[in-house]
Amino acid sequence: MSTTVVRYTTNPDRGDENQNLVEAVFAELAAERPEGLRYITFRLDDGVTFVHIATVDTPDASNPLTEVAAFDAFQSGIPERFEQPPMVMGAHVVGSYGLDSLA
Repeated sequence: MSTTVVRYTTNPDRGDENQNLVEAVFAELAAERPEGLRYITFRLDDGVTFVHIATVDTPDASNPLTEVAAFDAFQSGIPERFEQPPMVMGAHVVGSYGLDSLA
């Protein structure tokens, strides 16, 4: 199992657009229900900072998110939408309580 945390800042006028693209990813995930993926995205109160947390637990370590068409659409405009590029980091769970209730 691997967990990845991604943090970035959109341009001030592109936060809503970015949120719409992220929501499309979650709509497709809800329809397709890929196995082995747990994924959550936060939009921080500043309106332009987003944090994505994805945990992948598949037998071959492949990431089901890469098979989602809406995720490709989300990624295609990153250079123009983002003020600060994504900072991608691996992470390890230290503790968790009630995380499923956040969605």
